[in-house]
Amino acid sequence: MEVTFPLILLLGIIQLIAQCLEAITGFGSTVIAVPLVAMLTDLETAKAIGVLHTWLLAIYIVIVSWKNIVWKEFGFIALYVLIGLPFGLLLFQYLTPIYLLGILAVFMIGVGINGIHMTQRNHRMEAPDKPVKKTALMRFVLFLGGIVHGAFGTGGPFIVIYAAQALKDKMLFRVCLCLLWLCMNTILMVDFTIHGVWTHNNYFPLLTALLTLPFLLIGILVGNYLHHRVSEYAFRLLIFALLLGTGFIVLYDVACTLLRSV
Repeated sequence: MEVTFPLILLLGIIQLIAQCLEAITGFGSTVIAVPLVAMLTDLETAKAIGVLHTWLLAIYIVIVSWKNIVWKEFGFIALYVLIGLPFGLLLFQYLTPIYLLGILAVFMIGVGINGIHMTQRNHRMEAPDKPVKKTALMRFVLFLGGIVHGAFGTGGPFIVIYAAQALKDKMLFRVCLCLLWLCMNTILMVDFTIHGVWTHNNYFPLLTALLTLPFLLIGILVGNYLHHRVSEYAFRLLIFALLLGTGFIVLYDVACTLLRSV
Protein backbone atom coordinates (compact mmCIF):
# COMPACT_ATOMS: atom_id res chain seq x y z
CA MET A 1 0.00 0.00 0.00
CA GLU A 2 0.99 3.63 -0.48
CA VAL A 3 1.52 6.02 2.42
CA THR A 4 -0.62 9.10 1.74
CA PHE A 5 -1.53 12.15 3.83
CA PRO A 6 -5.29 11.35 3.99
CA LEU A 7 -4.51 7.80 5.13
CA ILE A 8 -2.07 8.95 7.82
CA LEU A 9 -4.59 11.56 9.01
CA LEU A 10 -7.35 8.95 9.33
CA LEU A 11 -5.06 6.46 11.06
CA GLY A 12 -3.80 9.24 13.35
CA ILE A 13 -7.30 10.27 14.42
CA ILE A 14 -8.15 6.64 15.20
CA GLN A 15 -4.97 6.28 17.25
CA LEU A 16 -5.57 9.58 19.07
CA ILE A 17 -9.04 8.51 20.23
CA ALA A 18 -7.97 4.95 21.04
CA GLN A 19 -4.84 5.92 22.96
CA CYS A 20 -6.71 8.67 24.81
CA LEU A 21 -9.14 6.05 26.10
CA GLU A 22 -6.21 3.76 26.90
CA ALA A 23 -4.58 6.51 28.95
CA ILE A 24 -7.85 6.98 30.87
CA THR A 25 -8.64 3.34 31.58
CA GLY A 26 -5.45 1.32 30.97
CA PHE A 27 -6.89 -0.77 28.15
CA GLY A 28 -8.98 -0.60 25.00
CA SER A 29 -6.73 1.08 22.46
CA THR A 30 -5.97 -1.97 20.33
CA VAL A 31 -9.49 -3.35 20.74
CA ILE A 32 -10.83 -0.12 19.25
CA ALA A 33 -8.06 0.70 16.79
CA VAL A 34 -7.16 -2.69 15.29
CA PRO A 35 -10.55 -3.38 13.59
CA LEU A 36 -10.81 0.20 12.29
CA VAL A 37 -7.20 0.38 11.06
CA ALA A 38 -7.55 -3.08 9.49
CA MET A 39 -10.50 -1.78 7.46
CA LEU A 40 -8.21 0.95 6.03
CA THR A 41 -5.04 -1.17 5.65
CA ASP A 42 -4.77 -4.83 6.71
CA LEU A 43 -4.82 -6.81 9.96
CA GLU A 44 -1.04 -7.21 10.12
CA THR A 45 -0.44 -3.45 9.82
CA ALA A 46 -3.23 -2.68 12.29
CA LYS A 47 -1.76 -5.08 14.82
CA ALA A 48 1.77 -3.65 14.36
CA ILE A 49 0.67 -0.03 14.85
CA GLY A 50 -1.52 -0.87 17.84
CA VAL A 51 1.15 -2.92 19.58
CA LEU A 52 3.90 -0.29 19.14
CA HIS A 53 1.72 2.65 20.25
CA THR A 54 0.32 0.79 23.25
CA TRP A 55 3.86 -0.25 24.21
CA LEU A 56 5.00 3.38 24.20
CA LEU A 57 1.96 4.54 26.18
CA ALA A 58 2.47 1.72 28.69
CA ILE A 59 6.05 2.84 29.29
CA TYR A 60 4.81 6.32 30.20
CA ILE A 61 2.02 5.08 32.51
CA VAL A 62 4.30 2.60 34.29
CA ILE A 63 6.98 5.25 34.87
CA VAL A 64 4.60 7.84 36.35
CA SER A 65 2.58 5.32 38.43
CA TRP A 66 5.22 2.71 39.32
CA LYS A 67 4.57 2.91 43.08
CA ASN A 68 0.90 1.94 42.57
CA ILE A 69 1.55 -1.48 41.02
CA VAL A 70 -0.09 -4.33 42.94
CA TRP A 71 2.59 -6.93 42.34
CA LYS A 72 0.63 -9.90 43.67
CA GLU A 73 -2.31 -9.33 41.31
CA PHE A 74 -0.03 -8.40 38.42
CA GLY A 75 1.93 -11.64 38.88
CA PHE A 76 -1.24 -13.74 38.92
CA ILE A 77 -2.60 -12.09 35.76
CA ALA A 78 0.75 -12.17 33.93
CA LEU A 79 1.34 -15.86 34.66
CA TYR A 80 -1.77 -17.13 32.90
CA VAL A 81 -1.74 -14.52 30.13
CA LEU A 82 1.87 -15.25 29.21
CA ILE A 83 1.10 -18.99 29.08
CA GLY A 84 -1.57 -18.27 26.46
CA LEU A 85 0.48 -15.79 24.42
CA PRO A 86 2.54 -18.32 22.36
CA PHE A 87 -0.65 -20.15 21.35
CA GLY A 88 -2.04 -16.86 20.01
CA LEU A 89 1.12 -16.21 17.99
CA LEU A 90 0.76 -19.62 16.35
CA LEU A 91 -2.94 -19.04 15.81
CA PHE A 92 -2.29 -15.79 13.95
CA GLN A 93 0.16 -17.53 11.58
CA TYR A 94 -1.89 -20.62 10.70
CA LEU A 95 -5.61 -19.95 11.15
CA THR A 96 -8.09 -17.61 9.48
CA PRO A 97 -8.83 -15.04 12.21
CA ILE A 98 -12.21 -13.77 11.01
CA TYR A 99 -14.34 -16.36 12.82
CA LEU A 100 -12.36 -15.98 16.04
CA LEU A 101 -12.88 -12.21 15.83
CA GLY A 102 -16.62 -12.82 15.53
CA ILE A 103 -16.63 -14.96 18.68
CA LEU A 104 -14.57 -12.31 20.48
CA ALA A 105 -17.02 -9.60 19.41
CA VAL A 106 -20.05 -11.46 20.74
CA PHE A 107 -18.23 -12.17 23.98
CA MET A 108 -17.27 -8.49 24.37
CA ILE A 109 -20.85 -7.36 23.85
CA GLY A 110 -22.11 -9.79 26.48
CA VAL A 111 -19.49 -8.80 29.04
CA GLY A 112 -20.07 -5.10 28.33
CA ILE A 113 -23.84 -5.31 28.84
CA ASN A 114 -23.49 -7.37 32.03
CA GLY A 115 -20.76 -5.09 33.38
CA ILE A 116 -22.80 -1.91 32.87
CA HIS A 117 -25.82 -3.52 34.51
CA MET A 118 -23.84 -4.77 37.53
CA THR A 119 -22.00 -1.45 37.96
CA GLN A 120 -25.23 0.53 37.95
CA ARG A 121 -26.95 -1.93 40.30
CA ASN A 122 -24.08 -1.93 42.80
CA HIS A 123 -23.93 1.87 42.66
CA ARG A 124 -27.66 2.22 43.42
CA MET A 125 -27.55 -0.36 46.21
CA GLU A 126 -24.17 0.83 47.50
CA ALA A 127 -23.15 -2.80 47.63
CA PRO A 128 -19.73 -3.48 49.21
CA ASP A 129 -17.00 -4.77 46.95
CA LYS A 130 -16.31 -8.47 47.36
CA PRO A 131 -12.83 -9.90 46.84
CA VAL A 132 -12.52 -11.73 43.54
CA LYS A 133 -12.09 -15.50 43.68
CA LYS A 134 -9.19 -17.00 41.73
CA THR A 135 -11.30 -19.82 40.34
CA ALA A 136 -10.39 -22.19 37.52
CA LEU A 137 -12.76 -20.22 35.28
CA MET A 138 -10.94 -16.95 36.00
CA ARG A 139 -7.59 -18.58 35.28
CA PHE A 140 -8.94 -19.91 31.98
CA VAL A 141 -10.31 -16.46 31.06
CA LEU A 142 -6.84 -14.94 31.61
CA PHE A 143 -5.32 -17.76 29.53
CA LEU A 144 -7.77 -16.91 26.72
CA GLY A 145 -6.72 -13.27 27.06
CA GLY A 146 -3.14 -14.31 26.35
CA ILE A 147 -4.20 -16.30 23.28
CA VAL A 148 -6.24 -13.42 21.87
CA HIS A 149 -3.48 -10.91 22.58
CA GLY A 150 -0.95 -13.07 20.78
CA ALA A 151 -3.27 -13.48 17.78
CA PHE A 152 -4.65 -9.95 17.47
CA GLY A 153 -2.85 -7.75 20.03
CA THR A 154 -6.25 -7.17 21.68
CA GLY A 155 -6.50 -9.49 24.68
CA GLY A 156 -7.85 -6.77 26.97
CA PRO A 157 -11.54 -7.81 26.98
CA PHE A 158 -10.80 -11.16 28.58
CA ILE A 159 -8.21 -9.81 31.00
CA VAL A 160 -10.51 -7.00 32.11
CA ILE A 161 -13.09 -9.55 33.30
CA TYR A 162 -10.72 -10.50 36.10
CA ALA A 163 -8.86 -7.20 36.55
CA ALA A 164 -12.05 -5.14 36.95
CA GLN A 165 -12.97 -7.27 39.97
CA ALA A 166 -9.50 -7.67 41.47
CA LEU A 167 -8.32 -4.05 41.10
CA LYS A 168 -11.11 -1.76 42.30
CA ASP A 169 -9.12 1.49 42.32
CA LYS A 170 -8.84 3.10 38.88
CA MET A 171 -5.15 4.02 39.26
CA LEU A 172 -4.17 0.50 40.35
CA PHE A 173 -6.23 -0.97 37.52
CA ARG A 174 -4.59 1.25 34.91
CA VAL A 175 -0.95 0.83 35.90
CA CYS A 176 -1.16 -2.96 36.42
CA LEU A 177 -2.71 -3.46 32.99
CA CYS A 178 -0.20 -1.10 31.36
CA LEU A 179 2.67 -3.06 32.90
CA LEU A 180 1.11 -6.21 31.46
CA TRP A 181 0.84 -4.63 27.98
CA LEU A 182 4.45 -3.47 28.28
CA CYS A 183 5.64 -7.03 28.93
CA MET A 184 3.47 -8.73 26.33
CA ASN A 185 3.97 -6.16 23.60
CA THR A 186 7.73 -6.33 24.04
CA ILE A 187 7.45 -10.04 23.19
CA LEU A 188 5.17 -9.28 20.24
CA MET A 189 7.53 -6.65 18.81
CA VAL A 190 10.43 -9.08 18.99
CA ASP A 191 8.25 -11.60 17.14
CA PHE A 192 7.35 -8.93 14.54
CA THR A 193 11.04 -8.23 13.99
CA ILE A 194 11.92 -11.91 13.60
CA HIS A 195 9.13 -12.46 11.07
CA GLY A 196 9.77 -9.22 9.16
CA VAL A 197 6.40 -7.62 9.91
CA TRP A 198 7.85 -4.11 10.05
CA THR A 199 9.33 -4.38 6.55
CA HIS A 200 6.30 -5.79 4.70
CA ASN A 201 5.03 -3.77 1.73
CA ASN A 202 8.09 -1.49 1.61
CA TYR A 203 8.13 -0.81 5.37
CA PHE A 204 4.45 0.21 5.32
CA PRO A 205 3.63 -0.97 8.90
CA LEU A 206 6.70 0.75 10.34
CA LEU A 207 6.19 3.99 8.40
CA THR A 208 2.52 4.33 9.36
CA ALA A 209 3.33 3.58 13.01
CA LEU A 210 6.04 6.26 13.10
CA LEU A 211 4.11 8.90 11.16
CA THR A 212 1.12 8.63 13.53
CA LEU A 213 3.24 9.06 16.69
CA PRO A 214 2.24 12.77 17.14
CA PHE A 215 -1.38 11.67 17.48
CA LEU A 216 -0.30 9.16 20.12
CA LEU A 217 1.37 11.93 22.12
CA ILE A 218 -1.79 14.06 22.08
CA GLY A 219 -3.89 11.06 23.11
CA ILE A 220 -1.59 10.34 26.07
CA LEU A 221 -1.68 13.92 27.34
CA VAL A 222 -5.47 14.30 27.03
CA GLY A 223 -6.20 10.83 28.42
CA ASN A 224 -3.90 11.23 31.43
CA TYR A 225 -5.52 14.59 32.23
CA LEU A 226 -9.00 13.05 32.11
CA HIS A 227 -7.98 9.97 34.12
CA HIS A 228 -7.50 12.05 37.26
CA ARG A 229 -10.87 13.77 36.82
CA VAL A 230 -13.13 10.77 36.23
CA SER A 231 -15.00 9.32 39.23
CA GLU A 232 -14.61 5.64 40.12
CA TYR A 233 -18.25 4.98 39.12
CA ALA A 234 -17.85 6.73 35.75
CA PHE A 235 -14.51 4.96 35.28
CA ARG A 236 -16.07 1.51 35.64
CA LEU A 237 -18.97 2.43 33.36
CA LEU A 238 -16.46 3.62 30.77
CA ILE A 239 -14.58 0.31 30.94
CA PHE A 240 -17.65 -1.76 30.12
CA ALA A 241 -19.00 0.80 27.63
CA LEU A 242 -15.69 0.43 25.77
CA LEU A 243 -16.13 -3.33 25.66
CA LEU A 244 -19.70 -3.00 24.43
CA GLY A 245 -18.99 -0.38 21.77
CA THR A 246 -15.89 -2.03 20.38
CA GLY A 247 -17.67 -5.38 20.38
CA PHE A 248 -20.22 -3.95 17.96
CA ILE A 249 -17.42 -2.40 15.86
CA VAL A 250 -15.61 -5.73 15.59
CA LEU A 251 -18.85 -7.60 14.84
CA TYR A 252 -19.69 -5.11 12.07
CA ASP A 253 -16.22 -5.51 10.55
CA VAL A 254 -16.54 -9.31 10.66
CA ALA A 255 -19.97 -9.19 9.01
CA CYS A 256 -18.69 -6.91 6.23
CA THR A 257 -15.69 -9.16 5.61
CA LEU A 258 -17.84 -12.28 5.41
CA LEU A 259 -20.33 -10.60 3.07
CA ARG A 260 -17.51 -9.49 0.75
CA SER A 261 -16.25 -13.05 0.58
CA VAL A 262 -19.64 -14.48 -0.46
